[in-house]
Amino acid sequence: MVEQYFMPRRLDFKHLRLCIDNYQTDHLFIRDCGGYEPDGTFRLQGLVKVDEDLEGRSLDFRKDTSGLYLLIDSTEVFHFPLRGYESKDTKGFSLAYKRIEPTEDGIGRMVMLGTGINPYDENLPEPRQSFLRHILDDHLLEIYFQGMIYLKFHSWWQKPHWKYWKVVKEDPRK
Repeated sequence: MVEQYFMPRRLDFKHLRLCIDNYQTDHLFIRDCGGYEPDGTFRLQGLVKVDEDLEGRSLDFRKDTSGLYLLIDSTEVFHFPLRGYESKDTKGFSLAYKRIEPTEDGIGRMVMLGTGINPYDENLPEPRQSFLRHILDDHLLEIYFQGMIYLKFHSWWQKPHWKYWKVVKEDPRK
């Protein structure tokens, strides 16, 4: 399990803009959440729609009344119509970190944590990668960024266990 930090939905597009404008993107991944094949059979595993390395490329987005458009180097690569986005069941973005604990063999071991962890715990290695995730229109969206995207406590979702966080530009430890 990867540590995840939940963010309020009303800040989704502000957070997306903050991340894209202030952090270096690595990768864009979009897949559906399973569905029906042309022959009518159901498949649990999702089909990959976008799987793009972003090194040397720019990621951007545009949102209007017809939905959310993701762009790589100004070319549209995916459109989310955002059907049902305003439903009370739709959650906001979550942010996850990829942390690697050094090992003697030099390969390292991925740190697996749940939720509720202090993102700035001094006993944890700094994240090598951060990824912003969301389920939109029955598709998993993951945008990977280099290093740590900074977070700050926003509010309680369900006290005392579930917090909402917000993305910030500056390291709040300073």
